Amino acid sequence: KCAHLRLACQTEPKPYYTSKLWWCGIILLGLGEVGNFTAYGFAPIALVAPLGCVSVIGTAVISVLFLKQTVRAADILGGTLAVAGTYLLVTFAPNVPQELTARRVQNNLVSWPFLVYVILEIITFCILLYFYKRKAVKHIMILLMMVALLASLTVIAVKAVASMITLSVKGKMQLTYPVFYIMLILMATSCVFQVKFLNQAMHLYEATAVVPINFMLFTTSAIVSGVIFYQEFQSAALLSVFMFLFGCLLSFLGVFVIARNKKEEHLQVPYIDCGRIPGQKLTGKIQPDSYSSCYGTLNNEDDSVK
Repeated sequence: KCAHLRLACQTEPKPYYTSKLWWCGIILLGLGEVGNFTAYGFAPIALVAPLGCVSVIGTAVISVLFLKQTVRAADILGGTLAVAGTYLLVTFAPNVPQELTARRVQNNLVSWPFLVYVILEIITFCILLYFYKRKAVKHIMILLMMVALLASLTVIAVKAVASMITLSVKGKMQLTYPVFYIMLILMATSCVFQVKFLNQAMHLYEATAVVPINFMLFTTSAIVSGVIFYQEFQSAALLSVFMFLFGCLLSFLGVFVIARNKKEEHLQVPYIDCGRIPGQKLTGKIQPDSYSSCYGTLNNEDDSVK
């Protein structure tokens, strides 16, 4: 963003890919995603997914430092809620040590709880896709629910791939098992379609609405998939589960407060202010008809009125 703003201020703007600052940002973004991917190999999904709220806090801080945006009361309140939620997440997250081998992934894939979950998810996704494709219903909830359903498969595959790579690096080779490549293909495919529907939502709706709703649906689906596939809350105390869910709620509220109260700048709807015209009110405005031959004029053949 900073690189784009600097290029826009130049008298002769250059392509963004010629900026060293832009490439620096892309590299840092890539390193962040590599770190996020690696985290799934060492920590439960239920912990890694909700910690995405940290990126929202970091974005708010960085935008103040580098983009010179003003600090709002909503940013402080949302950041405080998100930090409190993060503390509860880290403290009460499930801590079930398990060596996620390829054989364990295979057994989890054919377990009846996961099979029931996948069948229900496929049915729900097909219903949403029917309304999206056949009925042309592009409501924000339909789009983001499809993203969340795909994301649940993505995080399952990401954790399996990351864990098997980690074990292979430690000397326990897991890359020779076919399930590794199955999960790799599932990860890549679900990511592609997830980005497709998310881009569609960003195109049709404001980011202030998409960001908090997507974060909440994504986190919820990731936690549910982790509980069903990896049994992450097995034998967890009821108090720990309650405090963990309360931490998720605080994180949701923090992200919602930070993102929802940001005012986005929009170009005003083009119109012609008619001013004092016979037969029109002082505040009357006439929208020009872009398909007519008299664009920008009144639809009246009287030259004096034109």
